[in-house]
Amino acid sequence: MRNHILWRWLALVFVLSFGALGYLGYQIYLSAPPIPKAVATSEGQVLFTGEQIQRGQQVWLAAGGQQQGSVWGHGAYLAPDWSADWLHREAVALQTLRAKAIVSDPAALKASERGAIDAAVKEEMRHNTYDAASGTVTVSPIRATAIRQTAAHYDGLFGSELQLGKLREQYAMVEATVPRAADREALTAFFFWTSWAAATDRPGEAGLSYTSNWPHEPLVGNTMTTSAAMWSMVSVILLLAGIAAMLWLHGAGKHEEEAQPPRADPLIGATATPSMKATRKYFFVVVGLMLLQIAMGVVTAHYAVEGQSFFGFPLAEVLPYVTSRTVHTQVGIFWIATAWLATGLYIAPLLGGKEPKFQKLGTDFLFYALLVIVVGSTATGWLGNLQRQGTDFSFWIGNQGLEFTSMGRVWQYLLFVGLLLWALLLGRALWPALKKPSESRGLIAMVFLSATCIGGFYATSLAWGQNTHYSMVEYWRWWLVHLWVEGFFEVFATAVIALIFTKLGLVRPASANRAIIAETIVFLFGGILGTLHHLYWTGTPTSVIAVGAVFSALEVVPLTLIGLEALQTWKRSQGTPWLAAYKWPVLCFVAVGFWNTVGAGLLGFAINPPASLYYVQGLNMTAAHGHAALFGVYGMLGIGLMLFCLRNLFARGLHADGLLKPAYWGLNIGLAMMVFLSLLPAGIYQAYAAITQGLWYARSAEVIHSGVMETLVWLRVPGDIVFAIGSGFLALYALKLLLGGRTRASVPATGTAPART
Repeated sequence: MRNHILWRWLALVFVLSFGALGYLGYQIYLSAPPIPKAVATSEGQVLFTGEQIQRGQQVWLAAGGQQQGSVWGHGAYLAPDWSADWLHREAVALQTLRAKAIVSDPAALKASERGAIDAAVKEEMRHNTYDAASGTVTVSPIRATAIRQTAAHYDGLFGSELQLGKLREQYAMVEATVPRAADREALTAFFFWTSWAAATDRPGEAGLSYTSNWPHEPLVGNTMTTSAAMWSMVSVILLLAGIAAMLWLHGAGKHEEEAQPPRADPLIGATATPSMKATRKYFFVVVGLMLLQIAMGVVTAHYAVEGQSFFGFPLAEVLPYVTSRTVHTQVGIFWIATAWLATGLYIAPLLGGKEPKFQKLGTDFLFYALLVIVVGSTATGWLGNLQRQGTDFSFWIGNQGLEFTSMGRVWQYLLFVGLLLWALLLGRALWPALKKPSESRGLIAMVFLSATCIGGFYATSLAWGQNTHYSMVEYWRWWLVHLWVEGFFEVFATAVIALIFTKLGLVRPASANRAIIAETIVFLFGGILGTLHHLYWTGTPTSVIAVGAVFSALEVVPLTLIGLEALQTWKRSQGTPWLAAYKWPVLCFVAVGFWNTVGAGLLGFAINPPASLYYVQGLNMTAAHGHAALFGVYGMLGIGLMLFCLRNLFARGLHADGLLKPAYWGLNIGLAMMVFLSLLPAGIYQAYAAITQGLWYARSAEVIHSGVMETLVWLRVPGDIVFAIGSGFLALYALKLLLGGRTRASVPATGTAPART
């Protein structure tokens, strides 16, 4: 197919997919669970106000939010899912109160009496009493008592109730997480509202709650819906059909003659420009941030055994679980993105053929600006958590409490400006190559367009405010996490790798150009609307389940060939001696193909169908997929890009390649051990508990701190050690380059300008 036709298809897919995603976002806005003006008894006594519910959302996020338990399944896994936990506690309290109204000892109830009570509780909690005219949710006096009892538990838990000290330790919470009584009351209002939406039938849809009957809770009749089961079957059929079609087209298509690598390294004579040399410091920071993420990961994992200590040391007094997990998740995004940004700045003058004026100044300025953002947002987030600075500080400067996008709004504004500057620097350096007709111009255009989207689409992090409905906060958050990280950054990196392979002579430019555009079409076709699989249970209409199930299945299809393509590229490089210098960068790209297939594809699809996610959302099945995909795919991709750039930024004699072998295998084997010896078995164990009894039980202290789960936590240690050893060798490799590069030229200069495309 001609390139201009492929570009038209890409534009059509882009416009239609985002149009559909925007339309469904509007439907989510219209059908989100209403926030009542008041929750009151039938006698007129007000339990909660709408202002308290909205304030409670802010309080929860400021107290750690998705880094301390979860709501509607999104967040951390050590503390409970507060929606599921409240729902179960309130249902049990209501059952007990109704039983005591009949007999003094509930254990003496007859089976018929217990059945009647169970049915009455289910009917009362599912019946929607929200009156749109008055904006009031009405509850019976006996249910109001159950609500007060449940609220008292959370008031004590987030306060300083001595009797709940052990439970706080098991949840890795600190004492007086929310110090002000009024804020704790607001927090309970928010928790009640999230559980009310999870159990109360939508108007006109009996048996279907606002969250499509999530979480699984038999006491209130929350069971998987028919639509979730049906669309899950459709997604499996589409996945198999898509893979079959992809393999058939790949096998039946016309295979072009393989490229013959040149006899000598085409990059060996290129002179690094000042801006290209300026990217070296980016990569050393990448290694430092990676080590920080690993250290915080060790601390965070250990809190699953000792919730407030680290091998007896009271570490939570200065580094609570909320902070360690926030840094672990946020810094992971930082170092991976930094590696990709630096690669773009390095390769742009190489492709453009000349150094734009003031390019080095812009590259240096951006580096220090990003450094201020990373250090500043991390420090203010830590101080905000430690000193309980409150909701305004947390939202604007500290920790917003949202997973993978936790930095305060001020830092988000600064990062947005920084990304736009990066796209500008990249574009001005690529402009000469974009103007000049060549076989690689399509690839270069893809790099530039994806970079523009990376800068522009980060604006979605600014789309929500302090009072935004929680359903819409999740909608926009997944625009950022899924589309920004898993979408445009992946297109950018894939195009950069294709350009690297064409520069090395491993792939023909014309073939790479067509392949990248075609793969981007397929990826975005499934990936843009596949965003919706994160939103099944966040107060969205059932149409989200249908669209999300279909397109998240198609999202997996192109991943089936990535590993094969990477392996074939590696095999093509074996017969050329000079390509040995690029062995480890290329092998990192092979690892990306493997983890794309296993981590993003296999483990991702294991949880994506609605029938699966209904039971495993918020469990360690998600963590297994997250670790394998985030580090295995994006992390190894960042490391591969970094190693390629460093290969040409320092004299070849300075590279201690012997250190890269244990680094490569340590990181990959350690990750595999971590996922398959600990996280995945823990997720399966929890999934059984969720299916048999409910999500509340799978996330309860009884399960999380059971002998099986704590043993599985300790089984992370061997993998963590191997992983840490691998990262240590990578850090040592970078350190030797840094020390050696102070006295020697960075690149053997046999030319006077960057190699042209």
